[in-house]
Amino acid sequence: MAIPTLNAIINFSTGPSFAQAMIIDQGILGTNVLADSAAVIVDVSNQIDRIETRRGRNASADQFQPGTLTLRIVDQSGDFNPQNVNGPYYNLLTPMRKVQITATYAGTTYPIFSGFITSYNTATPKNVGEVVYTTITAIDAFRLLQMAQVTTVTGAVAGETTGSRINKILNTISWPSSMRDIDTGQTTVQADPGTNRSSLVACQTVETTEYGAFYADAYGSLVFQDRKFTSSSVNAPAVVFNDNGTGISYFNALWLLNDTQIYNQANITATGLASQNAFNIASIAKYFAHTYTQNDLLMQTTSEALNYALAYVASRAETTVRCDAITLDLYANNYSAGIVAALNLDYFDPVTITTTQPGNSALTKTLQVFGVQHSISVNSWKTTFTTLEPIIDSFIIGSSLYGVLGTNTLSY
Repeated sequence: MAIPTLNAIINFSTGPSFAQAMIIDQGILGTNVLADSAAVIVDVSNQIDRIETRRGRNASADQFQPGTLTLRIVDQSGDFNPQNVNGPYYNLLTPMRKVQITATYAGTTYPIFSGFITSYNTATPKNVGEVVYTTITAIDAFRLLQMAQVTTVTGAVAGETTGSRINKILNTISWPSSMRDIDTGQTTVQADPGTNRSSLVACQTVETTEYGAFYADAYGSLVFQDRKFTSSSVNAPAVVFNDNGTGISYFNALWLLNDTQIYNQANITATGLASQNAFNIASIAKYFAHTYTQNDLLMQTTSEALNYALAYVASRAETTVRCDAITLDLYANNYSAGIVAALNLDYFDPVTITTTQPGNSALTKTLQVFGVQHSISVNSWKTTFTTLEPIIDSFIIGSSLYGVLGTNTLSY
């Protein structure tokens, strides 16, 4: 049975770029990155004992969280001993160096994780012999944004779009333009408030103001997607998973019906403007009050803030059964389609999941991927997707704002 080939690369060069450094007269323009010395790039794929990666959106916080990696390496030669003066990585084993995980299957290489090493932990098991395990932990680009403080954002003037503001924040911390994928944005913003905060908080404030998405992708780039993209109207045909043989089979599916995604009241306040409120009377009567509050946002007008509140309540006033997570077993027999899905699906990709139930019934739902987790060991590879409803329903995108105007009360 063919399974993916796992690739693990450690890049000991400085800077945020994952590309090989280019010395003048020695590199490939458009591919390499200018530097004064070549990067020390090490392939440790044949030393891997276990890998755990986790990337995704926190549904409660309504934001993407830092992606994480745990990489356990079998070290039979003392290569990862930082005090081994004869080791190949002596004086290179420092935090904040880069690590990338990819998988190759059927001639295609897929990104799994790109991030920055935060620690090297060494364990020596008893009665194992000349073997130690070095566990490398890493966090994606959000780690750098968390550490980089900003106060003044150069050129961050009133009237520019959210995408322009994100770019100016990233310019302030010298984030490479080659490692960005930034939408223009549908909302114009106030001048930057000039307060001391992390660059991550600054970007996430703009993300929330837009009702968009901001995250680090598996290649290591920072991505900002506006609400036009995050609506369900832009999605491609769904990948179909089913336990009856008509779609891609799966190892497990977790279904739930709860109130965690219900919001029937919203209070949205932009800096210096009056708070705007929306509510759904029918939803409150049915589920009791579930209130969503955001302060210190950056939209320019109260009408934009009101539209935000209305759109949020319209998207969240009701709930229904959903598949919270689906797990694929890449070691299952004859699982080529499942392997491709496990390696290819990522944020916002639509999936339709069906699970047969007793009494000749079934659970079925079309959702979007909002989290990806890989758990890989010598004889096992399981991929879990967490899924959610779209961030914003497509019917709300109907005008240059949100297409919901004229009232602050929504009722079905």
